[in-house]
Amino acid sequence: MHTNIIIIGAGPGGYETAVQAAKQGLSVTIFEERKPGGTCLNEGCIPTKSFCKNAEVMEQLKEAEVYGVEHLSYSFDFAKVVERKNQVVETLGMGIESLMKHKLITYVNAKAQLKDTHTVTANGEDYSADYLLIATGSVTKMLPVPGMDLPGVLTSKEMLDIDHVPARLCVIGAGVIGLEFASIFHRLGSQVTMVEYAKEILPNFDTDIAKRLKQTLIKKGIGIVNQAKVNAVTKQGEALVVTYEYKGEQKTCEADTVLVAVGRAPNVQALNLSEVGIDYSPKGIGVDENMRTNLPHVYAIGDVNGQCMLAHAATFQGFRALNRIQGKADTIRLDLIPAAVFTSPEAAMVGLTEEQCKEKGMKVTAKKSFFRANGKALAMNEPDGFCKILISSEDGRVVGCHLFGAHAADLIQEVSALMNKGITLEEFKQIIHGHPTLGEVVQNALHS
Repeated sequence: MHTNIIIIGAGPGGYETAVQAAKQGLSVTIFEERKPGGTCLNEGCIPTKSFCKNAEVMEQLKEAEVYGVEHLSYSFDFAKVVERKNQVVETLGMGIESLMKHKLITYVNAKAQLKDTHTVTANGEDYSADYLLIATGSVTKMLPVPGMDLPGVLTSKEMLDIDHVPARLCVIGAGVIGLEFASIFHRLGSQVTMVEYAKEILPNFDTDIAKRLKQTLIKKGIGIVNQAKVNAVTKQGEALVVTYEYKGEQKTCEADTVLVAVGRAPNVQALNLSEVGIDYSPKGIGVDENMRTNLPHVYAIGDVNGQCMLAHAATFQGFRALNRIQGKADTIRLDLIPAAVFTSPEAAMVGLTEEQCKEKGMKVTAKKSFFRANGKALAMNEPDGFCKILISSEDGRVVGCHLFGAHAADLIQEVSALMNKGITLEEFKQIIHGHPTLGEVVQNALHS
């Protein structure tokens, strides 16, 4: 069977590109050995956001007296939390399956192997295409220390299927995944301690945001230890003990469950890439600005190229590759990809951090504001939050925005959209924001 494009992997990058290609009249064969939707739908973005909503409700119940609700009595069934999460994932999965029934899309639910760079073998059959697009995603990293195989030492995938709320949870890693799970399970009732190797939490975020978010999470009751090197996890009686080095001393953290959240790695081992001559390293498949590999008809998008491990990045990298295949120009800004962390409160960013500006030798002015001065935030009982907008001293353009606070993940999109249009500080200041809204946090930063 021959089609215009073969796509390996039906995560956000793969299936969205397949649908877009079919809409434009191109025939596609897409391979997925597991369920469609990839990590994001099945063991990442969507199920964790379902848990986040449950955690938010629990947090509001605990604060009920603030809103005049007294003598509240309720019970909590964690099995229903997991059941609701599974229903959300199943519903969205069925939606993707229906998209794959397009007349120009052939969906093959099987493991694919490369016969050559135009031909894929699956279920004993050969499929060929003019172009090949690799979207095999990423895999969970594990620490190279003893004890990673002990019962109760989980990755994010297993954490989503846990059947109880651990009394004591130790999270190794304070990046996006670790922080989200720490925030979720703390609100559901776990005693949470985080152990992170880096100097700050969220190593890729602006330091101002990371420091302030850390302070807020500690104030809420989450223990966070930075600059800690984990040496081992051991079983002592009924407890799991995480041993780590901190400021030259050996320290321990006792827990009932240990979550290992030290990041993800490009899934370059899923295919026989070297056999067919596609260049790659442990950091991912090498691509140019059009997502093209060292072979002109082979493209790699999403986590597998290691450039930006976010679902929406994979989708738009796929659109860029599809445009290149068809010889079309586009204005997609792959340097402006908003990112969010769904902690309580949320954190979000787009563009350059202040540290990156310094590294590039760019002079910037930082415009700042606080949620505690925002009427809507106070009415919501969400006073914790901070906004920082970076303005280029050279031309006055907005080059970065960094937020933490209520609905930060939604607020960042306004700035992202306007940065795509190259907005300057003076232009941005003329835009009217409704009152009272959280968006005024952005407005107040601009006028600071």
